[in-house]
Amino acid sequence: MNLRIVGFSILSFVLGVVLVASITPGVSVVKTGAAMNMQDDRAADREAIRAHIDSIFEAFIKKDAAALRATHAPNWLGYLEGSRTMIKGVDGYMDWNQVDPKSPYGMKSYKMREFNMIFKGDAAFVCFVADVDANTPNGPFHRVLRISDFYTKQNGQWIQNGSDTALHPESVEEQVQTLRPLPDQMKQRLLDAREAVWRAYFANDRAALEKLIPDETIAIESGGNNEWSNRQMIFEGSAEFAKSGGKLLKLEFPKTEIQVYGNTAVVYSNYAYELEAGGQRFNQSGRVTEIFVLRKGQWVNPGWHMDSGK
Repeated sequence: MNLRIVGFSILSFVLGVVLVASITPGVSVVKTGAAMNMQDDRAADREAIRAHIDSIFEAFIKKDAAALRATHAPNWLGYLEGSRTMIKGVDGYMDWNQVDPKSPYGMKSYKMREFNMIFKGDAAFVCFVADVDANTPNGPFHRVLRISDFYTKQNGQWIQNGSDTALHPESVEEQVQTLRPLPDQMKQRLLDAREAVWRAYFANDRAALEKLIPDETIAIESGGNNEWSNRQMIFEGSAEFAKSGGKLLKLEFPKTEIQVYGNTAVVYSNYAYELEAGGQRFNQSGRVTEIFVLRKGQWVNPGWHMDSGK
Protein backbone atom coordinates (compact mmCIF):
# COMPACT_ATOMS: atom_id res chain seq x y z
CA MET A 1 0.00 0.00 0.00
CA ASN A 2 1.43 3.30 -0.98
CA LEU A 3 1.23 6.50 1.01
CA ARG A 4 -1.53 7.93 -1.18
CA ILE A 5 -3.82 5.01 -0.44
CA VAL A 6 -3.02 5.11 3.29
CA GLY A 7 -3.80 8.82 3.41
CA PHE A 8 -7.14 8.31 1.67
CA SER A 9 -8.09 5.53 4.13
CA ILE A 10 -7.31 7.65 7.15
CA LEU A 11 -9.33 10.56 5.73
CA SER A 12 -12.31 8.23 5.07
CA PHE A 13 -12.17 6.96 8.66
CA VAL A 14 -12.14 10.50 10.10
CA LEU A 15 -15.06 11.60 7.94
CA GLY A 16 -17.03 8.55 9.03
CA VAL A 17 -16.45 9.35 12.71
CA VAL A 18 -17.57 12.96 12.19
CA LEU A 19 -20.67 11.84 10.28
CA VAL A 20 -21.73 9.42 13.01
CA ALA A 21 -21.14 12.07 15.69
CA SER A 22 -23.23 14.62 13.79
CA ILE A 23 -26.13 12.19 13.33
CA THR A 24 -26.27 10.83 16.89
CA PRO A 25 -27.27 14.10 18.69
CA GLY A 26 -30.05 14.63 16.12
CA VAL A 27 -31.48 11.22 16.87
CA SER A 28 -31.29 12.03 20.60
CA VAL A 29 -33.18 15.32 20.05
CA VAL A 30 -35.91 13.55 18.08
CA LYS A 31 -36.30 10.96 20.81
CA THR A 32 -36.39 13.66 23.50
CA GLY A 33 -38.99 15.67 21.56
CA ALA A 34 -41.17 12.60 21.19
CA ALA A 35 -40.86 11.90 24.89
CA MET A 36 -41.84 15.49 25.68
CA ASN A 37 -44.85 15.26 23.36
CA MET A 38 -45.94 12.09 25.11
CA GLN A 39 -45.51 13.81 28.47
CA ASP A 40 -47.44 16.89 27.35
CA ASP A 41 -50.32 14.77 26.12
CA ARG A 42 -51.10 13.61 29.69
CA ALA A 43 -54.40 12.03 28.75
CA ALA A 44 -55.25 10.95 32.30
CA ASP A 45 -54.67 14.45 33.68
CA ARG A 46 -56.72 15.97 30.89
CA GLU A 47 -59.61 13.65 31.63
CA ALA A 48 -59.38 14.36 35.36
CA ILE A 49 -59.47 18.13 34.89
CA ARG A 50 -62.33 17.94 32.38
CA ALA A 51 -64.30 15.78 34.83
CA HIS A 52 -63.57 18.26 37.60
CA ILE A 53 -64.88 21.18 35.53
CA ASP A 54 -67.96 19.15 34.60
CA SER A 55 -68.56 18.56 38.31
CA ILE A 56 -68.53 22.33 38.91
CA PHE A 57 -71.23 22.84 36.30
CA GLU A 58 -73.23 19.95 37.75
CA ALA A 59 -72.95 21.48 41.22
CA PHE A 60 -74.48 24.68 39.87
CA ILE A 61 -77.27 22.75 38.15
CA LYS A 62 -78.04 20.72 41.29
CA LYS A 63 -77.58 23.81 43.51
CA ASP A 64 -75.16 21.77 45.65
CA ALA A 65 -73.23 24.41 47.60
CA ALA A 66 -71.09 21.85 49.47
CA ALA A 67 -69.96 20.17 46.26
CA LEU A 68 -69.25 23.53 44.66
CA ARG A 69 -67.11 24.66 47.60
CA ALA A 70 -65.13 21.39 47.55
CA THR A 71 -64.05 21.95 43.94
CA HIS A 72 -62.23 25.21 44.72
CA ALA A 73 -59.02 25.78 46.68
CA PRO A 74 -59.27 27.75 49.95
CA ASN A 75 -57.01 30.48 48.50
CA TRP A 76 -58.94 30.69 45.22
CA LEU A 77 -58.34 33.93 43.29
CA GLY A 78 -59.91 35.43 40.20
CA TYR A 79 -62.74 37.25 38.45
CA LEU A 80 -66.26 36.02 37.80
CA GLU A 81 -68.90 37.11 35.31
CA GLY A 82 -69.80 40.71 36.11
CA SER A 83 -67.28 41.22 38.92
CA ARG A 84 -65.55 44.58 38.85
CA THR A 85 -62.95 43.74 41.51
CA MET A 86 -60.86 40.72 42.36
CA ILE A 87 -62.58 37.91 44.27
CA LYS A 88 -60.38 36.35 46.94
CA GLY A 89 -60.76 32.97 48.60
CA VAL A 90 -63.37 30.26 48.31
CA ASP A 91 -65.63 32.20 50.70
CA GLY A 92 -65.60 35.14 48.30
CA TYR A 93 -66.35 32.76 45.44
CA MET A 94 -69.34 31.27 47.26
CA ASP A 95 -70.62 34.69 48.37
CA TRP A 96 -70.58 35.89 44.77
CA ASN A 97 -72.46 32.88 43.40
CA GLN A 98 -75.11 32.63 46.15
CA VAL A 99 -76.20 29.04 45.46
CA ASP A 100 -79.70 28.58 46.91
CA PRO A 101 -81.13 25.04 46.72
CA LYS A 102 -84.64 26.41 47.32
CA SER A 103 -84.53 28.83 44.40
CA PRO A 104 -86.37 27.86 41.18
CA TYR A 105 -83.85 29.90 39.21
CA GLY A 106 -80.34 29.11 38.08
CA MET A 107 -78.35 27.07 35.59
CA LYS A 108 -80.22 24.17 33.99
CA SER A 109 -77.82 22.94 31.27
CA TYR A 110 -74.50 23.60 29.55
CA LYS A 111 -72.54 22.52 26.50
CA MET A 112 -68.83 22.88 25.78
CA ARG A 113 -67.96 24.54 22.49
CA GLU A 114 -64.14 24.65 22.89
CA PHE A 115 -61.89 22.99 25.44
CA ASN A 116 -58.10 22.78 25.74
CA MET A 117 -55.29 23.06 28.29
CA ILE A 118 -51.52 23.23 28.71
CA PHE A 119 -49.39 21.82 31.53
CA LYS A 120 -46.34 22.93 33.44
CA GLY A 121 -45.44 20.30 35.99
CA ASP A 122 -48.32 20.00 38.47
CA ALA A 123 -50.03 23.11 37.14
CA ALA A 124 -52.47 23.45 34.24
CA PHE A 125 -53.97 26.38 32.38
CA VAL A 126 -57.40 25.53 30.96
CA CYS A 127 -59.41 27.50 28.38
CA PHE A 128 -62.93 26.77 27.19
CA VAL A 129 -66.15 28.26 25.85
CA ALA A 130 -69.49 27.06 27.23
CA ASP A 131 -73.08 27.62 26.15
CA VAL A 132 -75.13 27.96 29.34
CA ASP A 133 -78.91 27.92 29.74
CA ALA A 134 -80.64 29.09 32.89
CA ASN A 135 -84.06 29.76 34.38
CA THR A 136 -84.56 33.37 35.47
CA PRO A 137 -87.48 35.43 36.83
CA ASN A 138 -87.87 36.75 33.27
CA GLY A 139 -87.92 33.30 31.68
CA PRO A 140 -85.28 31.11 29.97
CA PHE A 141 -81.93 32.78 29.43
CA HIS A 142 -79.04 31.68 27.20
CA ARG A 143 -75.52 33.04 27.33
CA VAL A 144 -72.04 32.03 26.19
CA LEU A 145 -69.16 32.15 28.68
CA ARG A 146 -65.45 32.40 27.90
CA ILE A 147 -63.46 30.92 30.79
CA SER A 148 -59.81 30.49 31.73
CA ASP A 149 -59.12 28.30 34.79
CA PHE A 150 -55.90 27.73 36.72
CA TYR A 151 -55.47 24.24 38.20
CA THR A 152 -52.87 22.64 40.44
CA LYS A 153 -52.36 19.05 41.47
CA GLN A 154 -52.36 18.52 45.22
CA ASN A 155 -51.99 15.09 46.84
CA GLY A 156 -52.64 13.50 43.48
CA GLN A 157 -55.88 15.41 42.87
CA TRP A 158 -56.55 18.38 40.59
CA ILE A 159 -58.28 21.42 42.09
CA GLN A 160 -59.20 24.84 40.76
CA ASN A 161 -57.06 27.66 42.19
CA GLY A 162 -58.30 30.52 40.08
CA SER A 163 -60.47 31.58 37.17
CA ASP A 164 -61.35 34.41 34.83
CA THR A 165 -64.99 34.05 33.75
CA ALA A 166 -66.50 36.51 31.29
CA LEU A 167 -69.26 36.81 28.74
CA HIS A 168 -68.20 35.74 25.27
CA PRO A 169 -68.26 38.65 22.75
CA GLU A 170 -71.14 36.83 21.04
CA SER A 171 -73.31 37.23 24.13
CA VAL A 172 -72.15 40.80 24.72
CA GLU A 173 -73.24 41.74 21.20
CA GLU A 174 -76.55 39.94 21.63
CA GLN A 175 -77.30 41.65 24.93
CA VAL A 176 -76.69 45.19 23.69
CA GLN A 177 -78.99 44.71 20.69
CA THR A 178 -81.82 42.84 22.43
CA LEU A 179 -84.71 44.54 24.18
CA ARG A 180 -84.34 43.86 27.89
CA PRO A 181 -86.69 44.33 30.84
CA LEU A 182 -85.85 47.02 33.36
CA PRO A 183 -86.20 46.09 37.05
CA ASP A 184 -88.68 48.25 38.95
CA GLN A 185 -86.01 49.98 41.02
CA MET A 186 -83.89 50.86 37.97
CA LYS A 187 -86.99 51.97 36.08
CA GLN A 188 -87.86 54.37 38.88
CA ARG A 189 -84.33 55.75 38.84
CA LEU A 190 -84.69 56.36 35.10
CA LEU A 191 -88.01 58.15 35.52
CA ASP A 192 -86.58 60.21 38.38
CA ALA A 193 -83.66 61.24 36.14
CA ARG A 194 -86.08 62.17 33.35
CA GLU A 195 -88.07 64.46 35.64
CA ALA A 196 -84.90 65.85 37.23
CA VAL A 197 -83.70 67.09 33.82
CA TRP A 198 -86.93 69.02 33.21
CA ARG A 199 -87.08 70.51 36.69
CA ALA A 200 -83.38 71.44 36.68
CA TYR A 201 -83.87 73.25 33.36
CA PHE A 202 -86.79 75.37 34.56
CA ALA A 203 -85.08 76.02 37.92
CA ASN A 204 -81.74 76.93 36.27
CA ASP A 205 -80.04 74.33 38.47
CA ARG A 206 -76.70 74.41 36.66
CA ALA A 207 -75.03 71.83 38.93
CA ALA A 208 -77.80 69.28 38.28
CA LEU A 209 -77.84 69.99 34.55
CA GLU A 210 -74.09 69.45 34.27
CA LYS A 211 -74.48 66.00 35.86
CA LEU A 212 -77.49 65.00 33.77
CA ILE A 213 -76.68 66.47 30.35
CA PRO A 214 -73.35 65.30 28.84
CA ASP A 215 -71.12 67.21 26.44
CA GLU A 216 -72.35 65.44 23.31
CA THR A 217 -76.04 66.25 23.83
CA ILE A 218 -78.16 67.03 20.76
CA ALA A 219 -81.76 68.20 21.16
CA ILE A 220 -84.48 68.99 18.65
CA GLU A 221 -86.89 71.41 20.28
CA SER A 222 -90.63 71.76 19.76
CA GLY A 223 -90.53 75.32 18.36
CA GLY A 224 -91.71 76.04 14.85
CA ASN A 225 -88.27 77.22 13.72
CA ASN A 226 -86.75 73.73 13.45
CA GLU A 227 -84.51 74.55 16.40
CA TRP A 228 -81.62 72.26 17.33
CA SER A 229 -79.73 72.71 20.59
CA ASN A 230 -76.46 71.56 22.07
CA ARG A 231 -75.38 71.49 25.71
CA GLN A 232 -74.27 75.10 25.88
CA MET A 233 -77.44 76.36 24.24
CA ILE A 234 -79.53 74.35 26.71
CA PHE A 235 -77.66 75.93 29.64
CA GLU A 236 -78.16 79.39 28.16
CA GLY A 237 -81.88 78.80 27.64
CA SER A 238 -82.25 77.68 31.24
CA ALA A 239 -80.45 80.79 32.51
CA GLU A 240 -82.56 83.10 30.34
CA PHE A 241 -85.80 81.54 31.61
CA ALA A 242 -84.71 82.07 35.21
CA LYS A 243 -83.55 85.63 34.47
CA SER A 244 -87.00 86.45 33.09
CA GLY A 245 -88.56 85.44 36.40
CA GLY A 246 -90.23 82.36 34.93
CA LYS A 247 -91.39 79.53 37.21
CA LEU A 248 -92.53 75.99 36.65
CA LEU A 249 -95.92 75.45 38.28
CA LYS A 250 -96.85 71.98 37.07
CA LEU A 251 -95.15 69.12 35.23
CA GLU A 252 -96.85 65.90 34.13
CA PHE A 253 -96.12 62.92 31.89
CA PRO A 254 -99.56 61.38 31.20
CA LYS A 255 -98.14 58.49 29.17
CA THR A 256 -94.68 56.94 29.11
CA GLU A 257 -93.24 53.92 27.30
CA ILE A 258 -89.66 52.70 27.68
CA GLN A 259 -87.35 50.55 25.55
CA VAL A 260 -83.96 49.47 26.93
CA TYR A 261 -81.04 48.05 24.92
CA GLY A 262 -77.90 47.40 26.90
CA ASN A 263 -77.24 50.56 28.91
CA THR A 264 -79.33 52.77 26.63
CA ALA A 265 -82.99 53.63 27.27
CA VAL A 266 -85.40 55.27 24.85
CA VAL A 267 -88.22 57.03 26.72
CA TYR A 268 -91.36 57.99 24.79
CA SER A 269 -93.72 60.40 26.59
CA ASN A 270 -96.63 62.72 26.37
CA TYR A 271 -95.79 65.80 28.43
CA ALA A 272 -97.70 68.75 29.85
CA TYR A 273 -96.46 71.65 31.94
CA GLU A 274 -97.65 75.01 33.23
CA LEU A 275 -95.38 78.04 33.52
CA GLU A 276 -95.71 81.45 35.09
CA ALA A 277 -93.85 84.37 33.51
CA GLY A 278 -94.51 88.10 33.58
CA GLY A 279 -97.55 87.59 35.76
CA GLN A 280 -99.18 85.25 33.23
CA ARG A 281 -99.60 81.49 33.06
CA PHE A 282 -98.81 79.39 30.03
CA ASN A 283 -99.68 75.76 29.32
CA GLN A 284 -97.67 73.63 26.97
CA SER A 285 -98.12 69.99 25.92
CA GLY A 286 -96.76 67.64 23.30
CA ARG A 287 -94.68 64.55 22.70
CA VAL A 288 -91.04 63.85 23.44
CA THR A 289 -88.60 61.04 22.71
CA GLU A 290 -85.64 61.09 25.10
CA ILE A 291 -82.41 59.11 25.08
CA PHE A 292 -80.83 58.08 28.40
CA VAL A 293 -77.54 56.24 28.90
CA LEU A 294 -76.47 54.57 32.14
CA ARG A 295 -72.95 55.77 32.99
CA LYS A 296 -71.24 54.85 36.25
CA GLY A 297 -74.62 54.09 37.81
CA GLN A 298 -76.20 57.41 36.76
CA TRP A 299 -78.75 57.93 33.97
CA VAL A 300 -77.68 60.83 31.75
CA ASN A 301 -79.68 62.47 28.95
CA PRO A 302 -77.64 63.00 25.73
CA GLY A 303 -80.56 63.77 23.43
CA TRP A 304 -84.27 64.32 22.82
CA HIS A 305 -86.78 65.22 20.13
CA MET A 306 -89.87 67.23 21.07
CA ASP A 307 -92.96 68.14 19.06
CA SER A 308 -96.40 69.58 19.72
CA GLY A 309 -98.18 66.34 18.88
CA LYS A 310 -100.27 68.16 16.28
